[in-house]
Amino acid sequence: MTPILLQPRDIAVAALLIVLDGALSVALRFGIHRQLFIAAARMVVQLVLIGFVLRAVFALASPWATAGVILLMMAVAAREVAARPERQLQRFGNHVVGAIAVSFATGLACILALTTALRPSPWYDPRYAIPLAGIVLGSVLNSASLALDSLLGGVVRERGAIEARLALGATIGQATAPLVRSSIRRGLLPIINQMSAAGLVTLPGIMTGQVLAGLDPLEAAKYQILLMFLLSGGSGLAAVAVVFLAIRRLTDDRQRLRLDRLRDT
Repeated sequence: MTPILLQPRDIAVAALLIVLDGALSVALRFGIHRQLFIAAARMVVQLVLIGFVLRAVFALASPWATAGVILLMMAVAAREVAARPERQLQRFGNHVVGAIAVSFATGLACILALTTALRPSPWYDPRYAIPLAGIVLGSVLNSASLALDSLLGGVVRERGAIEARLALGATIGQATAPLVRSSIRRGLLPIINQMSAAGLVTLPGIMTGQVLAGLDPLEAAKYQILLMFLLSGGSGLAAVAVVFLAIRRLTDDRQRLRLDRLRDT
């Protein structure tokens, strides 16, 4: 089956839906038409630019170019993890915590897939490594940011309960355990919902793309199952890492809660 190549007029037809949404915003006074058009234009420019960049990187087939692109993607993802919570750890703590969690979870998931299940030759083939890293990063970013936001907000809200447990002789780990569990659970809910709905409610993007490209639906399903396992595993690692790293920064060697290291955005 020959892939269907899109022409500019095909994309223009689909863009009419954005124009329709903008017209509804004006007519019903939603006030979001400007943001909608700016977001659509930004999306088009970003995707076209990354298309040119990836075309050049694929042609080079260099491990250094591949690593550079993935590291840049990780840096942007870490910044997003750091910026989304309402509260911030001092001394760029959110950025440090986010960078460690994102790079650890994404790196482990991608290396595992590239060296075991996918096995491209060479294993760092940018046609596999970069798209895989991008998919994993999207899920990791979401889980890590939700978990971090839940923890930083919860530690302020539950300060009294945590300090009461500490006063009764509990360790900082015991005193913060309920908050840690709830924060990690919140970070994992999106990927759990995504796995639960896959195949019954939705056809995930990767499977849909492969089917449209002509791959056998059963083979496409196998790839999607592999990716969902990678996404859930990476998301879990990121949520756990970001929560425990943040707790470590909010305590000291004397088992005290240090909310002076936390500030509002």
